[in-house]
Amino acid sequence: MKTRVDFHAEVENEMRISLPSLSVNEGMARSAVAAFCAQLNPTAVELADIKCAVSEAVTNSIVHGYRDTVGEITIHVMLCEGRMIQIEIRDKGCGIEDVKRAREPLFTTDAQGERSGMGFTVMESFCDGVRVSSRIGKGTSVTLLKRLHK
Repeated sequence: MKTRVDFHAEVENEMRISLPSLSVNEGMARSAVAAFCAQLNPTAVELADIKCAVSEAVTNSIVHGYRDTVGEITIHVMLCEGRMIQIEIRDKGCGIEDVKRAREPLFTTDAQGERSGMGFTVMESFCDGVRVSSRIGKGTSVTLLKRLHK
């Protein structure tokens, strides 16, 4: 059975992976997603865009979602008709109190100032769409939408 996605396109192939929220797994996440998306024969620039956006979303889950604890990050990638890709990165961490504010450039909850507050801005610059939903104490879901050129 094929699933419908935001693009209103049929899913042609999909992948799900789950990783512990360890910083060493950020590279694994971006590589796995890139390898899976490679079957659509994206340009090198498109593939780099996907990798950067996934890297930011996974890093946010590790650093902000779980803070000083280890949890699970799930990634669901859907390759859709018309060379469209939907990537959902989900955690069951602390959640985001104010998603609208968190999406503002330079906003960070990092008291030590080690984070730039540009994660969502970076994701948005590399994707055609970014959706964020979050619930305090339940976690956050970031959906990246990317349309590949023909």
